[in-house]
Amino acid sequence: MKLVMYLTSWCLIFTLCFCQNSTESKPNKKVQSEIPTESQIVENKEVLGDVQLGDTLVSKIQGLDIPYLAKAPAVVHHVGYSLQYAEEHEQAYWIGYQLTKKETEKLYDRTDRFIVDPLISTGSASNEDYSRSGYDRGHLAPAADMGWSSQSMVESFYFSNMSPQVPSFNRGIWKRLEEQVRSWAMEYDSIYVITGPVLTKGLPTIGPNNVSIPNYYYKVILDNTGNDQKALGFLMKNAAGSGSLEAYAVSVDRVEKETGIDFFHQLPDEFEVKIEREVCLPCWTWSVTRTTSEGRKPSNNASLDRTSTGVQCQGITQKGRRCKRITRDLSGYCYQHKP
Repeated sequence: MKLVMYLTSWCLIFTLCFCQNSTESKPNKKVQSEIPTESQIVENKEVLGDVQLGDTLVSKIQGLDIPYLAKAPAVVHHVGYSLQYAEEHEQAYWIGYQLTKKETEKLYDRTDRFIVDPLISTGSASNEDYSRSGYDRGHLAPAADMGWSSQSMVESFYFSNMSPQVPSFNRGIWKRLEEQVRSWAMEYDSIYVITGPVLTKGLPTIGPNNVSIPNYYYKVILDNTGNDQKALGFLMKNAAGSGSLEAYAVSVDRVEKETGIDFFHQLPDEFEVKIEREVCLPCWTWSVTRTTSEGRKPSNNASLDRTSTGVQCQGITQKGRRCKRITRDLSGYCYQHKP
């Protein structure tokens, strides 16, 4: 009888210990599973409701330079940029990259060696297509944005990064926009740039590979740093342009409508809708001098001779901080804080 009681006691002790260890291990696993991933946090609108969108939660999202385009080929990744190639048009649907303040520092000179992109399996355009065509081999991602690395500079001259551009456009208004984008990278520390041609059916072509000649080009810019996140689009006709860059600014929504490309789709839905539908020109620092289509300052119009730089708004946000918007209003306040 004593032996039975003894064995029963030990069995009871063993069972209790085992159960205790099992119940202690489950909460640990449960806690692990309840720690949301970054993508889960972004998708949870209730969590986002308690977090300021200007904080690190949104700014940590990866791949913002990779848009979504239905029924398009695989994304090709180079050191300096990514793209999706439109074989029908022999050029990229889009070129996307992040440009930081550090990367605007030129370490390597232009190679000026235009070569076929080795990663385009179907083969890209070639020099033969552009030779004597009357069109420039127009960079989509400019070489000046890729001078931070020898490899990125080489890649900037791949024909997958080229598109037939009217010379006065490529060397005029388009070049000024590229300079403005670099200025924003220096101003805001880091921006996302997606650029390309507006490709439609029935475009005229050049060369033996039938490279399409676009009627329009676009850029979309995202400043996703700090507490003043914003986005802006541009649509420009492939022709000599004049006037201010602001005149070509449109909403990102407008560019999406023209191209069928979904930009910045990784952002939280409500935030994406908000920044893609607005065109807040005073929110950006316009530092490139307004010029004529040939890049020369007009001498007969004083109002176009000045630069369009502004000053930081003197308004105070609800959190008691100074507004980071740039304004050219004589009052010194942006549209939101103007008395």
